[in-house]
Amino acid sequence: MIEPAIPAGSLRRRAADWRARLFTRSETAAETIPDRVQRAGLMVWVPVILSCGIGLWFALRFEPGGAAYLAVAAAAAGLVAAAAVVRRRALAGRIGWERADVLRLLATALALACAGFLLAGLRAHLVAAPVLDFRYYGPIEGRVAGIDRSARDRMRLTLDRVVLRDMPPDRTPRQVRLSLTEPQDLPPPGQRVMLTGHLGPPPGPPEPNGFDFRRASFFDGLGAVGYTRNPVVTVAPAPPRLLDATALRLCLSRAMQQAIGGQEGAVAAALMTGDRSGIAEATNQTMRDSNLYHIVSISGLHMSMLAAFVYGALRLALAAIQATVGRRFAGWPIHKAAATGALAASAGYLWLSDGGVPTERAFLMVAVMLGAILLDRRAISLRTVAVAAIAILAVAPEALVTPGFQMSFAATASLILVFPAWSRHANRLPWIVRGAALLVLSSLIAGIATSPIAAAHFNRSAQYGLIANLLVVPVMGAVVMPAGVIAAVLGPLGLAGPALWAMGLGTRWMLFVGERVADWGGAVLAVPAPPWIVLPLGGVGATVALLALDAPAGRRAARWLVRGGVALLLAAAMIWVTARRPDLLVAGDGSVVGVMTAQGRALAKPAGAFTADSWLRADGDVAGADLAAARPAWSGGKGARETAFAGRPLVHLSGKGAADRVAAACAGGGIVVLHGAAPAGADGPCLLLDERRLRDTGAQAAWVSGGEIRWLSAEAASGARLWSSARVRRDRGIGGQRPRWPGKTEAIAGKHDSAGTRTERQTSAAPVDGAGPDGMGSADTAP
Repeated sequence: MIEPAIPAGSLRRRAADWRARLFTRSETAAETIPDRVQRAGLMVWVPVILSCGIGLWFALRFEPGGAAYLAVAAAAAGLVAAAAVVRRRALAGRIGWERADVLRLLATALALACAGFLLAGLRAHLVAAPVLDFRYYGPIEGRVAGIDRSARDRMRLTLDRVVLRDMPPDRTPRQVRLSLTEPQDLPPPGQRVMLTGHLGPPPGPPEPNGFDFRRASFFDGLGAVGYTRNPVVTVAPAPPRLLDATALRLCLSRAMQQAIGGQEGAVAAALMTGDRSGIAEATNQTMRDSNLYHIVSISGLHMSMLAAFVYGALRLALAAIQATVGRRFAGWPIHKAAATGALAASAGYLWLSDGGVPTERAFLMVAVMLGAILLDRRAISLRTVAVAAIAILAVAPEALVTPGFQMSFAATASLILVFPAWSRHANRLPWIVRGAALLVLSSLIAGIATSPIAAAHFNRSAQYGLIANLLVVPVMGAVVMPAGVIAAVLGPLGLAGPALWAMGLGTRWMLFVGERVADWGGAVLAVPAPPWIVLPLGGVGATVALLALDAPAGRRAARWLVRGGVALLLAAAMIWVTARRPDLLVAGDGSVVGVMTAQGRALAKPAGAFTADSWLRADGDVAGADLAAARPAWSGGKGARETAFAGRPLVHLSGKGAADRVAAACAGGGIVVLHGAAPAGADGPCLLLDERRLRDTGAQAAWVSGGEIRWLSAEAASGARLWSSARVRRDRGIGGQRPRWPGKTEAIAGKHDSAGTRTERQTSAAPVDGAGPDGMGSADTAP
């Protein structure tokens, strides 16, 4: 029977055309990079263009209002309609197909960028929750939602369903996090507790354009951070729940730590459950210095190792059953059954590990690859990476600005693009060295792709990371993860002991290698922080330059895209190399001041350890706060430190009686920084930066050029956004206020004076006493 032809304009024909474009397979065994990109079709460009729209939204210095979102949505709809009109004109012969394709692609790209912008805005308003914008001390009641460890080895509790004294529910933060300054027994997850503690808003960046912990907290639903010196009292026990992932995770983590013991047990528990609360900060630092910290965090490496082991084990077992039973199961697709089992195991791993963004990203990529096996598609391709990236950006657009997202996709895409060249030449090597050579090549490529990103985010580069990973990653894949899976299977039978013993051997080896590599001379190279524009320029440039290689030879547009991408990369490198660090930095609470000298940044006093350490890392300085405070620049007694800056006196006042010394310090002109609130009428001929003024502006940075001082405040750099401005949150109805949608002029942050200070005052109060990396919640920025 002859089937009727499908009309050219029908929906079925259009769907068939798109399937042919997006899912055309190539049977060529050895492909070049252009072949690999070209076969992936237009799909690989979708997450790139979405990222441009999302990045634009995050780069804004004001919060878009309802009118702005309506305009962007209308523009997206108009662009989609324009693409359809161009296609109809091309079908009617009114416009050439080559020009029509260019116009349609341009309209589609702009529509996708608009979609990314809208996704970011939608996500921000979906997760928006009240943020504590004043200082609070008193009773705190809530349910234990999470337990972790701070950078100072203090245990921290994350509470939800929070109740605060005299605070209405619609103004109470959704979640709060408190550090426990005194050792005590930790309550189990789900238990309702009460304590007395200090709370305050999440802290702003330590310097303008620095890492903004407020933004990360906002998207995590964390509305306040603080600490307590008092015991935690149980209000109600944790109710029994059939499938409580948090309780099961912590229970398994404790069991593994007790069975294996020591830091190797804590690392093993982190690998299998995601609970890193047992890992000491010294161990974390060793892993960072040896470039092995990515192994401690559940990511694509662990998920792929687990899925590969389960897939291989199930396929071998099913093949053995098929060979033993005989013809009854002959012809069964055992590879699809193994892929189904591996997918189920990966989903269970995701559920148990609490599904952070890196874990969710890893699961999506593994799920797409296993799904490709089930659909008889190529499992590893750029299209797989693109689908995973699209899914993550659609659900959590804020992942784009995190180092984990950037490093993971950079490494994966680089390996996929380079692997075809390996396939063409691998047979020339003896089989006995082929595996080792592949490991060296993959580690080298992944290191080259991720090192600039890691250096930009963390201001450090592990020089011997390749050696450490070559020694550890094979043990992880061959011993640790398989032993963990076997222990999970045999645990209910009480037979997990041997598997846990083998797992402990593997993690002990990892710690041994990490300690030895970290102790080598020059293991860590400090890298100055780049300006914020460097990462967007470099990321877009590298991506465009690689993906534009798919065009046929002689295509002029493709050549210009490649050249443009290379130009962006060079521009990013030049901006990074020529960037100048601030000559003066002032902490957002006035607790510490640092001036740049020939020996490095000199601190007025070794206070504000978290802020001071952040400054020094961003300077590319390996010194600590104590050493930086000992540098010869400042003079004067304790509590009244003096130096010269741009030919003017610079005075830092702190401690008891500091406010009483303001008038005398201001009389000499210059710049006076006060760690505290200045008395009324204390302003004189000086520029006074006290607690009240810094509360509005955040941290201050200054550059000297030609004798003139150029100031930039953290608030001026970040703008008035939902996570940074109490006024914007009130205008949007977050925190019990009725929403008021401002226009563009009203949404833009208010005017600034020469020091970047807002002329309009906000009602946010001073930071919490005792704040620091624990009290105010230092962010864990490791990938």
